[in-house]
Amino acid sequence: MIVRNRPGALALMFVVRGTILTAIYPQLLMLLLFALLIQAVHQWQWLNIPPFSSAPFALLGVAMSIFLGFRNNAAYDRWWEGRLQWGHMVDEVRSLSRSSETLLGDHPQRRQLLALVAAYFHALRGRLRSEDASPQLRHWLGEERTAQVLTHSNPADFCLRDAGRLVGGLYRDGAIDTIGVQILDRHLSELAKIQSASERLAGTRMPFAYTVLTHRVAYLYCYLLPFGLVTNMGWLTPVLTVLLGYTFFGLDALSEQLEEPFGREANDLPLEALCRVHEISIAESLGEKPPAEILPENFILH
Repeated sequence: MIVRNRPGALALMFVVRGTILTAIYPQLLMLLLFALLIQAVHQWQWLNIPPFSSAPFALLGVAMSIFLGFRNNAAYDRWWEGRLQWGHMVDEVRSLSRSSETLLGDHPQRRQLLALVAAYFHALRGRLRSEDASPQLRHWLGEERTAQVLTHSNPADFCLRDAGRLVGGLYRDGAIDTIGVQILDRHLSELAKIQSASERLAGTRMPFAYTVLTHRVAYLYCYLLPFGLVTNMGWLTPVLTVLLGYTFFGLDALSEQLEEPFGREANDLPLEALCRVHEISIAESLGEKPPAEILPENFILH
């Protein structure tokens, strides 16, 4: 996720790092070269380009703006829901850490319970990003236990079920009463709901037809635009074409990043940083030295 202070009005016009421009500049360069070619062809009369009315381009541009706006709103809703779910996870991990401290005190299995929770959110991060989370699992569970967890198809779900079994064992041993079981199990249930919602977002993408339609129409519009401008705008045609291309290509690329909120793109959610926030909460609850916060690198927080 991009994290940087808002620059001044003038600097905002020229800032590049942390913008969508870094993702679409090859498309803009190709569009600029194409517009320059069309202008050169018309200027030196290599080919007779008849004048076109600007009305069709205006109508198509309005329609494109509305459709791209709709798609970006839908993509942002997915991004924001993912942020809400992982923000709720912060609440639940802290609440579970506090409740376990209240109910269990210095019980030796309290650390095991929180270690399973830590393994859960790291395993979930790895599942959502299709990455290897085994180093973090080994840190919290050890080599042998991690190998057992990774044999399951859904390691995050297994960690929560194992935590539930541990809470049940504490109840049967008399370490907590029925109310204590309900309190701890409620937090585990909320974590399970967060996992289900996150997996739903990661596994259910926006309809492919939306992506194809906006991508095709945006490219067709931008590459036809020089033919409509060249007879009236002259050498301003490449400039105006690239400006409109920046708008349409940028919105198209931005929506592609936002609709997959758990990926590794610049605008995706910083799952590693959020997992570190959870680890800090757990370490402080256990009286251990917390790890350092993850800071942005080149204005991007991973």
